[in-house]
Formats: sequence, structure tokens, C-alpha cells
Amino acid sequence: MTIGHGVTAGYLTSEEIRQIVFSAIDSLPIQGKKVLVIIPDSTRSMPMPMMFDLLLESIAGTASTLDFLVALGTHSPMSDEQLGELLGREVHEGRIGDHLIMNHRWQDSSVFATIGTIPAEEIQVLSEGLLSKEVPVALNKNIFEYDHLIVCGPVFPHEVVGFSGGNKYFFPGIAGAEIINFTHWLGALMTSNRIIGSGYTPVRGVIDRAAGMIDRPKSCFSLVVGHDGVYGVFFGSPEEAWQAAAELSAQKHIIYLDKPFQKVLSVMPRMYDDLWTAAKGMYKLEPVVANGGEVVIYAPHITEVSYSHGKSLDEIGYHCRDYFLKQWDIFSKYPGGVLAHSTHLKGLGSYDVETGLEAPRIKVTLATGIPEDRCKRINLGYLAPETIKPEEWKDRESEGVLYVPQAGELLFRVKTKT
Repeated sequence: MTIGHGVTAGYLTSEEIRQIVFSAIDSLPIQGKKVLVIIPDSTRSMPMPMMFDLLLESIAGTASTLDFLVALGTHSPMSDEQLGELLGREVHEGRIGDHLIMNHRWQDSSVFATIGTIPAEEIQVLSEGLLSKEVPVALNKNIFEYDHLIVCGPVFPHEVVGFSGGNKYFFPGIAGAEIINFTHWLGALMTSNRIIGSGYTPVRGVIDRAAGMIDRPKSCFSLVVGHDGVYGVFFGSPEEAWQAAAELSAQKHIIYLDKPFQKVLSVMPRMYDDLWTAAKGMYKLEPVVANGGEVVIYAPHITEVSYSHGKSLDEIGYHCRDYFLKQWDIFSKYPGGVLAHSTHLKGLGSYDVETGLEAPRIKVTLATGIPEDRCKRINLGYLAPETIKPEEWKDRESEGVLYVPQAGELLFRVKTKT
């Protein structure tokens, strides 16, 4: 049963959110138990200071232990200062008072425990026949020091899994490389254009199957948030809370436009600090860019392709899916997650083995602090950011130009003709 609710007009009040959180925690048998809350990093819009305060107030006097783990996936670890900004409290040496505030140390192989394997025959069914291989399931073993796990995070349209949130905070949030690379490459095979914002997907099926191997009670707060407030808070199992939140997210986070556009300026907020995270400015806009059109990712503050995976991306560049598939003997050695990111940013396209010509559907151009020569090396367009005046892109829809401020979380689609 799901606790909580959402609204399609306006926002929930602080008191409504408080009542949902306290009712949810009251329903859990956590008296004297060790509780771990798994939370997002700063690349997700989330009223984390408010939720942190509510969780402390509702849990700390009941549970014997209350700690927090940041589900980084493969993002950069957060400093004490960054964690403090995320939670709205000062963090000192990874602590707020008696509460541990931990980064998921994904680059340290010793942090993982293998909890099972999804057999190849199951993968073949779950992936709709696209892949058939057994997939080891490894997770941050710190979770097994706790009696109850609570996921707390937002739900948005997502390029790999359909909608983010729920069990995604385990996979890839605190997961080992094998299942991260597998699920991301499966999403890439299906293409972001098909997956994003499409509800329950084969990738979600693999993630839920893996989460079923976790032998700890799991609960979840799934939030649907806007730029100025919270539309909904849902609590239950990760599957139930996610489902309710995804249905509301589909109403609040997908913008339907009457026509495609030839040029789009995707203005990225500062919470995206490299192209790896700011690529959402492409993922969420690709569906409304006309064939032969262009999306410009405008982020003068970004100077790095990826703090975690930049070396691999410098080697392979950005290409459509078929560029890799038709030269698999060359690219199979690279992590599936890196290949997937590359194809998602480049978008739909084709590759002719005979001629060696790649034909992307649209052009992707960076107007960032990444130098022009590097943009060319990784097969992306370049515009000097200082030449762009965002105000000149506004109110030009009649000319086929779309201006999108605070891009990265809202998904844009063209209305389907009936």
C-alpha cells in the first residue's frame, strides 16, 4: 500500500509533506533498528534539506542508528562542503552529529559484495531478446550492516530506464560495474528516444529483478518536484512508490509541443558540472529537434567532458549506436555505460561500414568551456559560449528556434497527431 499523494495544480504544503513522512515512518517496524537512507547527489533537483530534517525528526528517536549513503552511481564523490550544501547542515568528516553521511565509493572494488546472478535465459526474456548473458549483481556491502533500507529521491523522465527513482537508487546508484554497464548498454540498444519517459521498460525490469535479491526490508520515498515546490510524495515499497510517482511525473515533467524545432538552446544549470551530467540537455530535447536540426548545450561553466570517464570518451568520441554495433570488435572492450552515454548524447543515426560514413539525425553542439579542438576530437560541434546571448534565443518559436532555460529534467515531445 502506498502512503502519500500528489497534485497536478499547485504544490503540496510543508505540512502535507510532513504528515506524509511521519505517517510513513510510523508504519515501519524500526524500533531499535539500524536504518540506512539512500539519497541522491547534487545532480538531482530535490528538497533534500527539508527531507533530511523530517527524517531525522521522525526516525532518530526510534531507530538505534540512522545513517545516509549518497547513491553516486559513477559520479564524482562529494566533499564535506558539498554534502553540507546538499543536506542543509554542516558536515564534518562525513558526519552530522551521530549520523554518518557516506559517499558510495564506486571506484573501490573492496566495497562490493556479489549477491547473486541473473541467468542468461532470464536476461533474454527481460531484454526482449536483445541480449542473452548472465549478469552478476553486486552492491555496496555497507548496506548489509543495517536492518532497514529507505530510498529517498526524486522521479524524472530518464534516458536509460524510462523514469528515474525507486530501485534505480540501488542499480546503478550503489551497484557494481557489471550491472551498471549492462543496464546502460541495454538502454542504448533500445535508444534513449524510445526509452525516455516511456513508463515501465525492460531496463526497469532488470533493475527490479536485481533488487529482489537484496535480503533487507526496503522502503522508498519517491518525490515529484518542480522548480518551485513539490508536486507529490509517495511512500511504500520501491516498486509501488516509484509507480505512483512516475505516473505523476508523466503529467508534470513532459512538455508537449505542436511542432519540432530546427534549433534548440538547452541552458544547463550549474548543478551539472561536466558533460557527462549535462548531457541531459540533449536527452530531454532530442524528441523535439527536427531532422537535420541542432541542439546547442549552453553551459559556459563546464570545462570537462567527464571527471570519471573522460579518458575513455576522449578515445571513443560521441557516436550513434550503430557506429559501435557495426564495429563491435573495436569497441566491445569499453564499458557499456560509457558507450551508452556516447550514443545518448549523439542521438539517433546510422553508420555505413562500406563508406565509413556516420549520419546522425541531428547535430549536437557544445557552447561550454570545453575547448574547440577537444570538441572536434570527440565528434561534437563547437560554439564559443561568449558569442551566445541567451536572451536573443527567446520568443522565436515561429522561426523554428526553441529556448529552454533550466534544461535537463523536463522532457519535451511533439504532440502526436490524431
